[in-house]
Amino acid sequence: MFQGEFNGKTLLATGGASGMGLLLCEEFLKYGGNAVLVDINADALALHVQRLNERYAGKVIGVPCDVRDYKQVCNACDEAVKAFNSIDVLVNLAGGAEIRMLGVAGDLEFCDVPIEVYDWGLDVNLRAQMYFDHAVFKQMRAQMSGVIVNIGSIAGMEGCPRNIAYSTSKSGAVGGLTMSVALAGAKYNVRCVALSPGPVLTRKAMSNMKTLLGRAGEPIELVNMILFLASSHGAFITGENILMDGGRILMRDKVHGDNNKYGEK
Repeated sequence: MFQGEFNGKTLLATGGASGMGLLLCEEFLKYGGNAVLVDINADALALHVQRLNERYAGKVIGVPCDVRDYKQVCNACDEAVKAFNSIDVLVNLAGGAEIRMLGVAGDLEFCDVPIEVYDWGLDVNLRAQMYFDHAVFKQMRAQMSGVIVNIGSIAGMEGCPRNIAYSTSKSGAVGGLTMSVALAGAKYNVRCVALSPGPVLTRKAMSNMKTLLGRAGEPIELVNMILFLASSHGAFITGENILMDGGRILMRDKVHGDNNKYGEK
């Protein structure tokens, strides 16, 4: 389906040194594109860029970046354009549930979680997506084309009593941010879409979350949907949120008690 779709095009993916971000970059390269891997983990980034360049020489760069810092975000975009002359696809995969990511111990109530923990969640899961959308939009406007994919979560639709910043951020990213950028980008042929996964097997614990189909998603299933949205096959889709949750949203009454588990194990 994607053969020849991405020849000469450039993907910038945050969270590019691990998980779905890395897998997406590998698939994009396989289909003829260039890949800019952006990640805060400079050591892992360097290893993967070296490995990928052994097969795709001259088509891969890595840019260390704290996605909470707009100057670093702009630098990542500048490095992408310097290397490949365009940014054709942006995918905002960096993120995570703040309680797990920051190692908050104990079964704390909402008001007992330090506000700095929620600040981190809002910054990484929402502000960073807006930062990258803002920064790449300048380049996409100049080239009169581009696709932006924001990443949400089923947690943004169900709510979550512990990772409240995560749920809030993901809801905002696929709602107001995605629709607004789509409206701003239409006259420049810039599309903005969102993808909201349910449980995905980037970690074993995700298999514990219930879905109507009785399983968690495979990372490649999500990556293939991102590639579809970024390709000519998805050219009539903008401002939408694509939910890929195995039917979990249809089981709200049955999984209510499962909501505490978002990203926790």
